[in-house]
Amino acid sequence: MLEPKLTKLTSGGGCGCKISPEILSEILAKTRGVSLPPELLVGNNTSDDAAVYKLDAERALVATTDFFTPIVDDPADFGAISATNALSDVYAMGAKPIFALAIAGIPVSVLTTTTISKIFTAGKDICERAGIPIVGGHTIDSQEPIYGLVCIGLVETRNLKKNSTAKIKDKLILGKPLGVGVYSAALKKNKLREAEYKTFIKYATQLNWIGYKLGAKSCVNAMTDITGFGLLGHLVEIASGSNVTIQLEAEKVIFHPQVISLAKEGYLTGASTRNWESISSKVEFQTQLNPTKKSLLTDPQTSGGLLVSVCSENSKEILELFLSNGYTAFEIGSVTERNQCEITIV
Repeated sequence: MLEPKLTKLTSGGGCGCKISPEILSEILAKTRGVSLPPELLVGNNTSDDAAVYKLDAERALVATTDFFTPIVDDPADFGAISATNALSDVYAMGAKPIFALAIAGIPVSVLTTTTISKIFTAGKDICERAGIPIVGGHTIDSQEPIYGLVCIGLVETRNLKKNSTAKIKDKLILGKPLGVGVYSAALKKNKLREAEYKTFIKYATQLNWIGYKLGAKSCVNAMTDITGFGLLGHLVEIASGSNVTIQLEAEKVIFHPQVISLAKEGYLTGASTRNWESISSKVEFQTQLNPTKKSLLTDPQTSGGLLVSVCSENSKEILELFLSNGYTAFEIGSVTERNQCEITIV
């Protein structure tokens, strides 16, 4: 059976296929306002990464789901990236995953069972690396390949982290470089070199397990992960939820190798433009950015890094914790009193 490349079976890929923040907000506005149980500590009334349900005085259950269409052609890499990305939302709440369920939509008349098995096996292997089993799930026959997980975790309620609790004077630390969307766009055009592809896979399959450690740090005030809305989109969520303004130091942002060059050559995603259109009115520039750098700040990340808002006096400690555990982390800005915009780029 002659199979097409996975990325040729879909119009979008990875977290770049997410609905834009603007449209999603409009949809969700019509579903909010229902009565919620008091045990629900985090629901869909905020833009947090997972739902949280209180079990008792000390513990809460964390639940999330994430799935997408292929961002790469190798089926094992696709499965591994999807599973890593799904688990990230549990870690972003300061929680520890305990088990997962698989979600898949597969064009069974197009892909062989060998290819499908590689996707599922890679997802299982990532979960085993995280110390959890996949205990079930649901699979359908669909025109586009889709794979992801429902992830269930546990968190001590005192260690729960949200994206709406950043404090004035906090420093912001990002756990991974940016540019996965650019890599995926170049890959689709057969313009991504092997060295950059290896970097792509290395970071997209790096578990954000450090989020569980960060949850136990009282100096960490807020946390989220950078995915489909890009850095600026997720910064806006933190600023809006916390009623603060974030000062982003654009020159401190680190990108994956060759990302800036590839972006200059035009390898950008449509999602980057949609992301920018959704948040442009909430961003103020106090410095000039060239169009390439500007587009990269809304580049959709798939399995991106954790974004941490930490007390300024503890920022070096938290940065060192990231670095000593193998993450390419860096400081990107600070939290200030709310002004007319959510984000100020300096």
